[in-house]
Parts: sequence; C-alpha cells; structure tokens
Amino acid sequence: MLKFKRSMMPALACAIMLGAGPAKAETLRLGDFQSTTHIVSVEGTTRWMKAVEEATKGEITFEHFPSEQATKAAALLDAVNHGILDAALIGTIYHGESLPMNSVVGLPGFYGSAVTGTAALQAMLADGPLREELLESGVVPIFGFVLPPYQVLAKKRLGGPADWSNLNIRTAGSTQAMTARSLGAVGVSIPGPEVYTAVETGRLDGILFPLASVPGYNLQEVVTHISRNGSFGGYSFVMVVHRDRFEGLPEAVRTAMLEAGKDVAAHVAKAQDDSIEDLAGKWTGQGIDVYEFTEDELAAQRSAMADVSADWLTRIGRGEETAKAVLEQYRMLTSD
Repeated sequence: MLKFKRSMMPALACAIMLGAGPAKAETLRLGDFQSTTHIVSVEGTTRWMKAVEEATKGEITFEHFPSEQATKAAALLDAVNHGILDAALIGTIYHGESLPMNSVVGLPGFYGSAVTGTAALQAMLADGPLREELLESGVVPIFGFVLPPYQVLAKKRLGGPADWSNLNIRTAGSTQAMTARSLGAVGVSIPGPEVYTAVETGRLDGILFPLASVPGYNLQEVVTHISRNGSFGGYSFVMVVHRDRFEGLPEAVRTAMLEAGKDVAAHVAKAQDDSIEDLAGKWTGQGIDVYEFTEDELAAQRSAMADVSADWLTRIGRGEETAKAVLEQYRMLTSD
C-alpha cells in the first residue's frame, strides 16, 4: 500500500547540505502548493501518486511535500531543476517568464467548464509549443488540467466595468492582470495561500478565483458576494518530472505514469465541475450572495475584455507566429 512521507523542508535541505546520497531510484520527491484537503490534491495529485504506485506494483513511491513545504508556489519549477524535488505539480501561470505560451489558459472568455478546458490542455501538452516550453525548461509534462472558469469574489456585488473601477483585484499571473485592467481594476498577483489574509486585511477588494478551489483556502469566510457565470480566464496545473530523472526510469514506469496521468486529468476536471453546484448551495445557506451576471453585464464585460487576447499576442507572444498559432489552436479546442 502506498505510504506518503510528509516531512518538512528543513530536514530535506539539511540532508542535501550534509551530502546525503541521492534518493533511491524508486522514490520521487514531489512538491506542490495545495493542502492535502484541497480538491486538486485529493482528486489530482494524491490520486495520481496512488495510481502510479499501484500500476508499478510499488516500484515507484513518493515523498510528498504539500502546502509549499518544499518551496513557494512560484519556485517549484526551479526546485525541480535544481534537484531539490524530482517532480512537482506546478501552476504554469506562476512561471510566466519560462512558460509564456502556457499562459494562454489565463485568457478570458474561452472554456466554460474544467472538463472542456482540460481536454484542450491535454491535447496541447501532447505536441506543440506548450510542450516544447516545458521540455526546454528541463522538465517533462506528465499530465495537465485546468480549474473551472474564474469568477469574482468580493465584499460587494461586482457587475459591469463601472463597478470594478480602481479596485484591487487578485489575479493569477500577467494574462489575468490584463483582464482586471480591461475592466478598470488593478490586478494584484498573489499566490492562493496568501489570498485569505490579503482580503481580510483590506489589501484586496476582490478576488478572481475558481469556485471549486474556494474551500481549499476558506475564501468564503472573507467575502459576501460570489459570481457564478463569469468567464474571467482560467488556470492550468501541470505535473512535471525532471527531464533526466524521467528519461532514466524504465519504459514501463514512464508509460504507467503517463497513462495514470490521462485518467487523473479527466477525473479531477469532472470532480471540480461537479462540486460547484453543492458549494453554491452551501454558500447561499451561509448568507453569501451567490449571483449570476445579467445579460447586459455579461455583454459589457465581453466588450471590455475583447482586446485582452490581442494584448496577450503583443505583450506575451510579441506578435510572433508561434503565439498566433497557440491562440488559434486554443480557441478551436475550447469552442463548443
């Protein structure tokens, strides 16, 4: 039966500094930034580790460092590249400089569910610029999935752009910051684990966040209004393994990791979508205003955000043909 070791980073760092030998070939050190109760961990990371252990009959086990125990969310890719970790579930938007094309998922107005967005991401990670970026960064993408479309959470009801003017809104990465700006707000990039305190202390006026992830950070405790039918961009997670480490594993093990990844990607996407209805009901019962934008508000938002994709091509993609091809493929794969 799979046994996860959850130790703190100082012990790991100490072992490395003391010159301890490398981890056994069958043990992978895996880090992420979600708590073990977060839906992404329960239905994604932990499920994948168990599936790999079972498929390899114990040939592969994991030493798991959740909740930023190994390093901060924005440093996970570096941790893998520097040998602190063998694998990590990274939020690609936190690595915009290394993975600019992967930030396409942050654009507003595309996929309407995690299932649709995940199918598109998996296709783009199998072949093309998104995959090449990761390989060039020293890691192999095993599987990827997205969060449900971002909604807005705040202490007042936000509708059309006039309601957003000059508000400090939490965003995830530069692409989503463009979305906030297009609505008249100021995008403030803060990792998920730090958002609760930022809202509580008044540093943030609102949050762009996927509803399925709200309970993982208890954000429902610090807001009074939550939208349901907005489309303020997305967020992608990718499970990566150090390229040399992965290529050094037996072929059967590599195959098992990839096959388990396909199943888990589809599973965690559906689990997130399915959770939203129950969450909305619970929040309403707690006195939170869980609301839908009116057609006029949606039209005003779409109009305001219309240029975000063009801005992404210019600022992130630098107008290059690769960026244009990525955007067109993403648009095609996420269209209903």
